[in-house]
Amino acid sequence: MRKKDETKRKALIIVGPTGVGKTNFSMFYARYRDCEIVSADSRQIYKYMDIGTAKPSLAERDMIPHHFIDIITPEQYYSAGLYGKQARKVIDDIVTRGKDPVVVGGAGFYIRALVEGMFDIEAHDESLKTELQQRSIEKGLDVLYDHLKKIDPTLATRIHPNDRQRILRAIEVYEITGTPLSTLQSLDSETCNFKPLYIGLTMNRAKLYRHIEQRVDDMLRHGLIDEVRQLQQMNYDKNLPSLQTVGYREVFQFFDGELKEYEMIDLIKKNTRNYAKRQLTWFNKNKNIKWYEIDKSHDFKYILNEIDREILLR
Repeated sequence: MRKKDETKRKALIIVGPTGVGKTNFSMFYARYRDCEIVSADSRQIYKYMDIGTAKPSLAERDMIPHHFIDIITPEQYYSAGLYGKQARKVIDDIVTRGKDPVVVGGAGFYIRALVEGMFDIEAHDESLKTELQQRSIEKGLDVLYDHLKKIDPTLATRIHPNDRQRILRAIEVYEITGTPLSTLQSLDSETCNFKPLYIGLTMNRAKLYRHIEQRVDDMLRHGLIDEVRQLQQMNYDKNLPSLQTVGYREVFQFFDGELKEYEMIDLIKKNTRNYAKRQLTWFNKNKNIKWYEIDKSHDFKYILNEIDREILLR
C-alpha cells in the first residue's frame, strides 16, 4: 500500500441517492468555482446509454469539463478497481493544471475504490440478500447459478452449482458494486493522494420517491424505450452486466413479453426506489459525510457557502 502523504491536497466528493439532484448541484457549484467534474457513476461510463443513466446533457458537458462519461461501449469490461486507479490520475492532472476536482456520483464502491483502494469487500445488504434467497426458492438455484455464470464466469467455475450460500453472496456483491466478486478479490489496495471532503445530498424520503417516480416518467417520455430498442438493434446482449441495470433490464423484459407496459413502469420505479435505499444504507456508514437536506432552508447557494466554510476549516 502506498504510504500516506501528510500534505494531501483536497478534493470535494458529492454523494447521495439517485434522483436527489447531484448533477444539478454539481453544475451549480462548478459554475461558481473553477472546477472539473469527475463522475463516479458506474453506468454513465457506457456509450449509447444516455436516457436511462440520466447523463448530464452535451450542453452541460460543453460548459463544464466532465470525466468518466462515455468512455467505453456496453460490452467492454470495467471495474471499480480500474476506476479508482484511473480517477486518481485524472484528479492529479486536474490539480496540476490549477483547477479543483469535484467527484460526483452515487456508486459507493467506485468512490471507495478511489479513496481507499479495494483491500477488502464490505458489501452487504440484508434486504437484497432476502430477495435473492426468495428468488432462489421461487425460480430455483440453477437459475441463479446460470445468472452467476453470466456476470462472473471466473468465479462460477470455482463454485459448485449447489453451493447456495456462495452463489447468493457472489450475486449480492455484484448487485451492490457492479463488479464481479472474482475481480474484487484480485485487486491490490492503493489509497488516494488527496484529502477527501465528503458532502452528502438527501431529502425527505417521501419527496425523494416522488422525484424518482417523476424522473422515470421523464425518461420514458424522452425515449427510454427507443434507447433500449436501439441497443437491441446494435446486437448488444441484454445479459451484459452493463445492461443488467435498472431501467434497461425491465424494458428488455417488456420486449420479451414478460411484463406489460404498466408493469414495466411500476417495476422500474420500485427497483429505483430500492436502489436509492441501498445507496443511503451504504453512504450512511461513512461518518465523514456531512449531509445537507435539499429543502428551502438548504438551497444550493446555502450549501455552496457551507462547502467553502468546510474547506477553510479542514
